[in-house]
Amino acid sequence: MKVIIADSNELLRAGLRTTLSGHERVTELMEVENSEELRKTVSCIRKALVIIDYTAPGFDINDIASSLRLNPELRFIGLTYLQSAQTLVDALRGGIMSYIKKDCSLMEIADAVNETADGNKFFCGKILDTINKANLNPDDLDAGALTCDPLVMTDRENEIIILIAEGYTNDQIADQLFLSKHTVNTHRKNILNKLGVKNTAGIVMYAVKTQLISPNKFLFSAT
Repeated sequence: MKVIIADSNELLRAGLRTTLSGHERVTELMEVENSEELRKTVSCIRKALVIIDYTAPGFDINDIASSLRLNPELRFIGLTYLQSAQTLVDALRGGIMSYIKKDCSLMEIADAVNETADGNKFFCGKILDTINKANLNPDDLDAGALTCDPLVMTDRENEIIILIAEGYTNDQIADQLFLSKHTVNTHRKNILNKLGVKNTAGIVMYAVKTQLISPNKFLFSAT
């Protein structure tokens, strides 16, 4: 996949370049320093993942929507120092798909790239805490009009729900899905938040009710 780093900070671009240059899924890395360069770049390519600090000098929140109008096949990851609830709402409504803080680990950045490239939303632990404290539902804040659609889990979340319901630990799930333990923990928190439950039992009940797993598994399991 092609990745565009959109930030006016040269040092940060260099850090991301170093981090992602060895990423097995990244075929091309591009860098832009302002809104004009971003528009020119996204107009000349098709699918790409854009990592953007829209709060940096030379950029603003409108760059996301305007870029998506030029190229609907883009996927955006927000990467900023800010994490206020209003910042998140603006970003998600503007078209940001995933969001991480600049002081997150390199592993989280790599995980965000992988998950977003696969069409999944990703929020680092610090951003997820802000989402939970503000009682926000990221699925209700996509670009466009808000809806009252029923709860929808991503394919990745359903995979993790099934494994949780089958009794796998975070470490085992991470090994099975080739994810970091931190990413699995973040998905678990997001699942709990979406379902409005507080523990694993609530996740198991959801898995049974939605027929992700069969209740017979528990009726006939060894004691």
